[in-house]
Amino acid sequence: MTSNSAAAEGSSGASAPRAAAMKTRWAWLLATFFGTGLLRPGPGTWGSLAAAAIWYFGLRAGHVAGAHAMAVTLAGAAAITLIGIPAATRVERESGRTDPGFVVIDEVAGQWLALSVAPVDWRYALAAFIFFRVFDIVKPWPARQLEKLHGGTGIMLDDLAAGAYALIVMLLVQRWG
Repeated sequence: MTSNSAAAEGSSGASAPRAAAMKTRWAWLLATFFGTGLLRPGPGTWGSLAAAAIWYFGLRAGHVAGAHAMAVTLAGAAAITLIGIPAATRVERESGRTDPGFVVIDEVAGQWLALSVAPVDWRYALAAFIFFRVFDIVKPWPARQLEKLHGGTGIMLDDLAAGAYALIVMLLVQRWG
């Protein structure tokens, strides 16, 4: 071991590995949405369901509705996207798998985008959940093309496209439903 690597590890010899493990831990925790992505079968469905439940129960508990609910939901989707891109990139790299199925932070962002225009009502939450899952599975243009982007960007953007399609359908449902 060189003196530089010994100095980097510190006196216990564990500082550098511990720092790397901490970074790994945050990325895996967020990318799997606190372990939701490890559930079987269908980790993406579990991630979407968790996102819809957090949206519904969180907004109900906070008595948030209307334009405020939309603002909170869009802010949440944006924050999850900004955090999710580096987390998904790191987990993809560390797992050695392209767009691993257990990374579900993208489902959370897409699901919240789909829910952003919905009234805080379980029926709308269910409808947005179903529409989002259909578009996430089918991946109409340009979602399939966005999926091919590098790293966490591609992982996140294809689900945001699916969320945008579901959002449009939710607007139509509210208009004519």
